[in-house]
Amino acid sequence: MKKIQKTAVGAALFILILCAASSACKKEEGSKEGAKKEEGKKKVAFIARTQNDSFAAWLANAMKEEAAKTGTVTVDVMDGQDSDEKINSFIENSISNRYAVIIAQPQNTEAQKPAAEAAVKANIPFITVNLRIPGMETVSHSVDASPYEQGAVNARYALDLIPQGARVVILNGPADHPHSNFRREAWQKEFLDKRPDVTVLAENYANWKKDEAMRLMEDWVQTHGQNGKIDAVLSMNDNMASGAIEAVKGNAQYADMLVFGVDGTAEAALLIQEGKMTSTSFQNAYLLAETSMKIVGDIVAGNDRGFVNIDIECPLITKENVQFLIDTHKRAGALQ
Repeated sequence: MKKIQKTAVGAALFILILCAASSACKKEEGSKEGAKKEEGKKKVAFIARTQNDSFAAWLANAMKEEAAKTGTVTVDVMDGQDSDEKINSFIENSISNRYAVIIAQPQNTEAQKPAAEAAVKANIPFITVNLRIPGMETVSHSVDASPYEQGAVNARYALDLIPQGARVVILNGPADHPHSNFRREAWQKEFLDKRPDVTVLAENYANWKKDEAMRLMEDWVQTHGQNGKIDAVLSMNDNMASGAIEAVKGNAQYADMLVFGVDGTAEAALLIQEGKMTSTSFQNAYLLAETSMKIVGDIVAGNDRGFVNIDIECPLITKENVQFLIDTHKRAGALQ
């Protein structure tokens, strides 16, 4: 019996070893097959302005998803961390590593221009997304949306919505950032110049950041809330708008405060649905990525279209049509 048991145990061990070896072989074969599939694909560098920002992170994820759909390219995402030095360093490294295409989301157009020009000089196709570098329209590609119109669709909507004699505050992106400045210009021309009855209580830079906007709003409520509430927040992006909303959370006096943003993030969509945010301009990161990848596809296929500079639309999103935005984010997996 002991001999039979030993034989059975030995056979079982032998089978286990064979199974393990077979599994390892299959994994190795799968790994080799995966590597072989990747071998034929062109490498694209995407230098994100930062990953510490809801819109920039959304755009980076959309780039990876769109690249996966092509079957011809892979994307390496690099986090610029809100640093001109890091963004430029990533562009320079991408040139040295001979990426097939470089896509950059600039932080500062003047700061990024020399690195972008170096890529062009090295004969590497260069695409800017979400911000253009002036003077490079004839030597590189770009995909953006009109920042003036992004502000203007909100401002026109607010014209008859914000009450007479309203008291408002303004949240700006980084100083000298073209998107922030043009959106602010639109609010001036399309709303403030036409509504002299409206008082701007305070205005400051929150640098696209939710936490900075929250701190500013808390200060403004303390400073200006003694003589009446703040009626509206004019924000140059959704992230800052959500920070302002968070700052007055639970304060019944601010239950009907109007808040305007830009981007159409998943968070903004839910805030509009809940009635906490008034409107946003949809800067569709999915479409920015899709359009960028179409340009990449033409480049790697050798289809010469010349240098293209494309603007996507930026429709107004309110409670009446926010379901469209929610459905868009659900299809992309950003909302359940």
